[in-house]
Amino acid sequence: MSFLQGQETLTTLQWILRAIIAFFFLVTVARALGQRTISQLRLLDFVIALVIGNVIAHPLSDERLGLQGSIVTTIVLVVLYLGGIFGILRFPSLRKVLNNSPIIVVKDGEILYKGLKKARISIDVLLEELREAKVDDVKKVALAIWEADGQISVFLDPKYEPLTPSYYQLKAEPFYLPRTIIKEGKIITKELEQIHKNEDWVISNLKNSYQIEVKNVLLGTVDNKDNMKIFVYK
Repeated sequence: MSFLQGQETLTTLQWILRAIIAFFFLVTVARALGQRTISQLRLLDFVIALVIGNVIAHPLSDERLGLQGSIVTTIVLVVLYLGGIFGILRFPSLRKVLNNSPIIVVKDGEILYKGLKKARISIDVLLEELREAKVDDVKKVALAIWEADGQISVFLDPKYEPLTPSYYQLKAEPFYLPRTIIKEGKIITKELEQIHKNEDWVISNLKNSYQIEVKNVLLGTVDNKDNMKIFVYK
């Protein structure tokens, strides 16, 4: 384990071992930090990701720096991070320090310039975010909030909201997520067992409805009414 220590020079094998250990160590750290850090970079998340990246990166490019010290430092940072998360949940006053407050940038169809300045975003960024939210006109927005994770929450004026069955007091069917029964030319027997079907049923449906073999199917799904939908290789 001498390659973990700082040295004048490292062999190719020692560099490889350093990289392998650092990789699996960072994967372990990422799992310990949780999905929140990966998907949403809030203030505390950004700081910890930035610091850990720098701490681990240097020993991977400079043989004079030991990897062991970086691992110890990272463990301490993870403990501090998890302590910060616990503190945010436990103490509301600490939450205000470590988390940015949501900022209203659009209200009743009007853009709030003060909100844009506070969020440090331009009109172009706001319009881009609205387009991604499928909003074509700012005047349709009842409320738009710039969240702490850098995402925008958009609420349309009720008169621009799409009509739903509940508006007409109609009964809608329960949601059902189609099951994937074929993937990349292979039948997924585990999914078939869940819906009490077998491979013969799949092959027969493919032959009768699509005149195609399983090996030519990129993706195949089935709904709660046994309707099969397929996507072929193109």
